[in-house]
Amino acid sequence: MKLSPHTIELLEEACGHEIRIPADCNFLSLDIESKTKVHIGATTLKRLVGFTNDERQPHTTTLDAIAHYLGYKSWEEYSRIADNGNSTFDKHIYELRSATISQGSLVEVHYMPDRKITFEKMEHNRYKVIESINSKMPQGATGEIKNFVLHHPLFVDNVQSNGNHLGQYTAGIVSGLSAIKIIEKN
Repeated sequence: MKLSPHTIELLEEACGHEIRIPADCNFLSLDIESKTKVHIGATTLKRLVGFTNDERQPHTTTLDAIAHYLGYKSWEEYSRIADNGNSTFDKHIYELRSATISQGSLVEVHYMPDRKITFEKMEHNRYKVIESINSKMPQGATGEIKNFVLHHPLFVDNVQSNGNHLGQYTAGIVSGLSAIKIIEKN
């Protein structure tokens, strides 16, 4: 079994390291073990990310450890959310990837204690702050966002406001985003 490209991207984000060569799986193995207390060997990870042509199914404990590392209770929960996380009609959005958001669409995020930012998608991964309530992010500022993930901090890179470069902004450092809402451009 090979993990989906989306899952591999999430693993890269979780460990803060790209998985480009087989040796990168050694780092990932150590990081997973340090955060979950479950050891997944580098060889198993090499198989799961596609560095080997071995189609054996991993043990349930291996998949559950990966899910736990990504912030889910089990592989079953992760699979359900990965399949349905971007559905509509009263379902929570768990993750929005910038590449899937249309230019001109609005993305509203909430985080503790009572903060709200509404972004408008511009070109590529660039967003403009349309509304900022109880947040240090200035209205009118622009920045780059790769994705919005529920219960994870929001990272806005290359923030600029009134011609000044402000650097990176992080929202929801402690508890992550508490809600994500998208308003698609018609």
